[in-house]
Amino acid sequence: MTPRLIVSDLDGTLLGSDHVLHESTIEVLRALTEQGHQLTLASGRHYRDMKVFRDELGVPMHLISSNGAYTHAPDDTLLAAHHVDPEKARALIELERPANVRLSLYLDDAWYIDSESPGHLAMHAATGFVYQVVPASEMPVNGIGKVLYGGDPLELARIEASVRQIGGDDLHVTYSTPNSLEIMAGGVNKGVALAALLERLNLRAEECLAFGDNLNDVEMLALAGEAHYMANAHPEMAGRLGRGRQIGHHHEAGVAELLRERFGL
Repeated sequence: MTPRLIVSDLDGTLLGSDHVLHESTIEVLRALTEQGHQLTLASGRHYRDMKVFRDELGVPMHLISSNGAYTHAPDDTLLAAHHVDPEKARALIELERPANVRLSLYLDDAWYIDSESPGHLAMHAATGFVYQVVPASEMPVNGIGKVLYGGDPLELARIEASVRQIGGDDLHVTYSTPNSLEIMAGGVNKGVALAALLERLNLRAEECLAFGDNLNDVEMLALAGEAHYMANAHPEMAGRLGRGRQIGHHHEAGVAELLRERFGL
């Protein structure tokens, strides 16, 4: 069987509703690695947050983190890093926002947030990845992979409009959930990072299977030869892609079930 690159988003896709790996998912991914297929995780999560899942699986894999801002090799070597322009970062940090909208920065090795937010920690409970509270006035403008605004979708829509005025083509704007508006440097997304990784691995896009559920996965799914989106995917996913296959729900290990069927496990 021709070796494939299997790349998957985490939350809402590979992980269950409890933000952990289902036992059947671990079993299937390990079996595919033994058959010679390569695995990659591609997430909006921070690299340090993602390493926990790679270590749990116990197989070599590349990690595309912060929506494509960083790519790491299986041995933790940093292969690529793309930072938001410092002046754009300053404008984003200083952007007026409601008191109930949280501002976060993903730096190379840390997560800064402007105020305590227990809700933000809930999805990271399984990995132990935690933020550092840093007032916006003290946040750095250099070395930022991703800027996040977290809050009510209506408030975020208003902030998004301002962000697009600030950034133009110099910023890439997307959502990982309706409550998380995420900004990277222009031209940075999971699809661009995946294309670079495929070239490094000497693989064609047609030899790649990709899985995702939200708008920050669109470019990655559009590139892959075999694109799959979850039953719980964003309602605009099918229209944005114009192709691809809808599969099961993430809390029912839909990715594992598709892979079991696809590779006859």
